[in-house]
Amino acid sequence: MKVSELEDGDTTPVGRRRIGVALAAFIAIIVAMTIDLVEDWQNGVEWEHLWLEGGIMVLALGGTADLWLALRHAEDRVTRLDGDLEATRREAARYQAEATEALRGLGAAIDTQFERWGLTAAEREIGLLMLKGLSHKEVAELRGTSEQTVRQQALVVYRKAGLRNRSDLSAFFLEDLLLPKS
Repeated sequence: MKVSELEDGDTTPVGRRRIGVALAAFIAIIVAMTIDLVEDWQNGVEWEHLWLEGGIMVLALGGTADLWLALRHAEDRVTRLDGDLEATRREAARYQAEATEALRGLGAAIDTQFERWGLTAAEREIGLLMLKGLSHKEVAELRGTSEQTVRQQALVVYRKAGLRNRSDLSAFFLEDLLLPKS
């Protein structure tokens, strides 16, 4: 969906319909006043009255021109915003592709290390879910086991890895991701 599209699927730029209605109203006023002015002139109405109606007509013309310019500026802005949004989406897609590749590499490294530690399939799953930040209770619910079973399996993961706790497990894999200060 473009910035210029409304949520209901209407493809008119935001506010364009209201400006269009106002432009139509101003044009209708100008046409009506022109007809009235011509009729008044033909019927010999006083010059003061003709000048007043002419001045109002000039103001209506000015308002119409101002609204038309506002509409053009709004359309230009929407076009620029659509371009910016598309550029941002391309950048986000590029970043996501790079991040996906990096995460695949990290996932492979984690899997290799779990293998070196001799973790069973269940212990690997526990380790991954803990690295993702799930609590013991959440892991138990997800795996359909008791929280106590998850705690025991987590202790086995720590023991086999030679680590003390979840923080050490996370740090083992993530510590090297922090770049040194320049």
